[in-house]
Amino acid sequence: MMADSGPKEVAVIGNTDLTSAELDNNIKNTMVEIEKGTSLLRKMEISVAEAEKRTGKNTVNMQEMYTVYLIETRPVDALTEGITPDSLWRRYSEFELLRNYLLVTYPFVVVAPLPEKRAEIVWHKLSADNMDPDFVERRRVGLENFLHRVASHPVLCNDNIFYIFLTEDKDWKEMVYETGFQAKADSRLKAVNAAFRVKNPDGRFTELKHYSDELQTVLSQLLRVRARVADRLYGVYKVHGNYGRVFSEWSAIEKEMGDGLQSAGHHMDAYAASVDDILEEEEHYADQLKEYLFYTDALRAVCRKHELTQFELEMVALDLACKKQQKEELVTGTVRTFSLKGMTSKLFGQETAEQREAKLQVLEQQLKEGEEAVKEKNTESDEFVKTAWVDIERFKDQKDRDLKEALISYAVMQISMCKKGIQVWTNAKECFNKM
Repeated sequence: MMADSGPKEVAVIGNTDLTSAELDNNIKNTMVEIEKGTSLLRKMEISVAEAEKRTGKNTVNMQEMYTVYLIETRPVDALTEGITPDSLWRRYSEFELLRNYLLVTYPFVVVAPLPEKRAEIVWHKLSADNMDPDFVERRRVGLENFLHRVASHPVLCNDNIFYIFLTEDKDWKEMVYETGFQAKADSRLKAVNAAFRVKNPDGRFTELKHYSDELQTVLSQLLRVRARVADRLYGVYKVHGNYGRVFSEWSAIEKEMGDGLQSAGHHMDAYAASVDDILEEEEHYADQLKEYLFYTDALRAVCRKHELTQFELEMVALDLACKKQQKEELVTGTVRTFSLKGMTSKLFGQETAEQREAKLQVLEQQLKEGEEAVKEKNTESDEFVKTAWVDIERFKDQKDRDLKEALISYAVMQISMCKKGIQVWTNAKECFNKM
């Protein structure tokens, strides 16, 4: 932990005295600047058309089975210049590499998450095997959604590496590594250290961290409840299947009631058979919720970068304050705090005028460099806060729209499902009345 003694001058990231009107104005101005870039989706159609299982050797020269995904791109219309139809195969690990590159290169952006590599929070009748065809299909849809998110982002859509990922089949990985993004990545330990030692974090980012934690908790609970409901729903539909079997068998031994029982049984069988399509549609809505569950990690990544930026600024400012104190002590000849230098002076006498002058010149140069460093860090911090908060507001608007649409669609589906159940029993009742 940082010592409490010594200078108390601490830098504060950005301008924390901005009024809400000034902040809104900054956000609007930045949005105008950002949106000058044209979304790639307006010029290029992007799709992950299919998935294919392949067998090859891994890094330790052992046989493994893996899945590759076919990315197809084509111009939106014949008038679009510079884009030709293309297709190439990518592994999931290459999508991961692309996202890691984007996270490091654009730390102020809430980068869209990838679909889960292995199934999590599923109802127990659904396979959790990552090679299961249904799961692979859902992941294909998720990867296509990820590419659309990046291609429609006002900043990320203009990244050259992303464009190469979509269009260059060979040497793409080498081009990514040549950017040196791995060397720029902040270690998790460094970020944790900054989170504990930063003195003046921006309150908005602290609130954002709490918001992401709460969003993660709510979505996790919602997904678990949905999985339990799916289990119960599956059981209800299978009960209808049992009704259908019983009615059909019963019809074989009842001559007068046979036709009515058989018709009722057919209604029950059809209703029971529809459960697979319904639960598959439910999984689609669950995947939409999971996307925003994984988005919470991207939000926290932006918060960690802010804390690290702020901590670096505070350290530079603290070092400058120490240098100013040293200069004051050297000029006045008085030592304000206990130090080894003060004890040495008392024991062995004061420094000569020439020595003090030499040290003063060194300090002057260090002070000049320190002031430049603080100025540079302040500019960097201000720019980070400005651009990050614009993207956070963009993300919140997107989240509100998407979750509202998903939950309304889910409610409509549930209503439709209940109406279908009522209709089945109404039809069965009519069959019974005719007996």
